[in-house]
Amino acid sequence: MTREARRAPEARVRWFGLWDSYFVICYLVTTGLVFTSGVPQGLRLIAIGALTLVVPWYAGLGRPLMLRHESDRRNTVFPVGLFVLFGVATAADLMSSFALFAVVPMLMMSLATRPALVLGVLGNLLPVTMMWLQGGAAGPAVLFVLLTSLLGIALSALLGLWIKRVVRQNKEHAALIEELRQNREQVARLSHQAGISAERERLAREIHDTLAQSLTSIISLVQAVDAEVEAAPAAARQHLALVGRVAKESLVEARAFVADRTPASLQESSLAQALRRQADGLTAQTGLLVRFAVEGDERPLPMAVNVVLLRAAQEAGANVRKHADARAMDMVLRYGAGRVGLRVADDGNGFDGAAASAAERDEERGAAGQGQGQGDGGGFGLRGMAARVAEIGGEMSVVSEPGAGTAVEVKVPLEEAADEER
Repeated sequence: MTREARRAPEARVRWFGLWDSYFVICYLVTTGLVFTSGVPQGLRLIAIGALTLVVPWYAGLGRPLMLRHESDRRNTVFPVGLFVLFGVATAADLMSSFALFAVVPMLMMSLATRPALVLGVLGNLLPVTMMWLQGGAAGPAVLFVLLTSLLGIALSALLGLWIKRVVRQNKEHAALIEELRQNREQVARLSHQAGISAERERLAREIHDTLAQSLTSIISLVQAVDAEVEAAPAAARQHLALVGRVAKESLVEARAFVADRTPASLQESSLAQALRRQADGLTAQTGLLVRFAVEGDERPLPMAVNVVLLRAAQEAGANVRKHADARAMDMVLRYGAGRVGLRVADDGNGFDGAAASAAERDEERGAAGQGQGQGDGGGFGLRGMAARVAEIGGEMSVVSEPGAGTAVEVKVPLEEAADEER
C-alpha cells in the first residue's frame, strides 16, 4: 500500500485518539462528581457501575463502528445500550447527567442526524424528568436544571454535528486520496506503455536506417559478384571487397546502436565528411553518379541534428538505389542563418505525388504502402524520416513527378534543435 493510501486511515486514527482522550476526561469528571455527591452509597455505586460499563461498551462496539463508518444493526444496538446505561446512571444519581457531554457526540457518530438529535434531546431532558418523578426538587431547582438541560442540548448537539462533519470530511479526504492513488497508477501505466511504444519506434527506425539498408547493399553486391565471377573476376573481387567493407561498417553501426551511442560515422568526423563518405560509398556500390556539395559556412551542429540529417541522406540514397532507376543524384548540405538543410535529388523515374499522399493517408489508417515505390515495402522509410525530423522541430518535403525525378528536402531550425538536444 502506498503512503497516500495509508495516510487517510492513519489520520482518522490520530483524530480518534483525541476523541478518546476527551471521552476519558468526561468519564473521570462524571464519576468524580458522582463519587462526591450526597446520594446514598448504594445509588452512587449503581451510577458509577453503569458509567463504568459505558467504557467497554464503547471500546468493544462503538469505537470500531465509528472508525469504519459502516451501517448495520450495530448502529442500533450500540446507541440503545449506551442510552440505557446512561439512563440507569442518571436515575441513580443526577450527577451522572454530566456524561451527556460524551454520550451525545457518540450518538451523533453512530446514528443518522435526526435519530441522534432525538436521542440527544431525550437524554438532556432525562435529568429534569428524574427530578420531577422523584418529587424532591423545588420549582426553582427544576427550572435551573431545565435551563441547564436546554443549554446542554444546544452544546452537545453542536459538538456532535461538528464531530459528524469532521468525520464526513475525513471520509471524503480518504476517498480523494484513494482516487489520487488510482490516477497516479493509471498515469504511471500509460507513461510506461507510451515509453514502450516510443522505444519500439526508435528501434524500428534504427534497424531500418542501419542494418536493413546495409543488408540490402550486401545482397545487391553479392548478386553483382555472382554475375561477374566468371566474366569479370577483377570486378567481382572489387565488389567482394565492398561487401567486406559494408559488413564491417554495419557491424560497427550495430554495436553503436546496441550501446545507444553516436553513429560510428559521426564519432570522429563532421557531418559533411560523413555525407561525403556516404555519397562515395553509394557510387562504389551502384555505379550511380553522386555529386555532393556544401553550401554556406560549415559549422558544428547539435548531435541530434547531425544524426537526423545523416539518416535522411541514408534513407534517400537507399530509395534512389532501390526504386528510382536513376543515373545521377545530387546531395547538397546547406548552412543558412538559423537553420541547416539537406537536399537529395535524383533524375530517376519519380512518382505521382498525389497518389503518394493518398497512400500515406491510407497508411495512417492502417493500410500498407506509401510513396508508390519511393519507400520500402511498408512505407516505413519516409514515415520514419519524417518522424525523426519532426522530433527536432524540423520539416521535410518530398517533390516528385513521373519521369522527372524526386527531390527530398529536410530543413531544421538550429535554435529549436539545440533546445531539443539540451
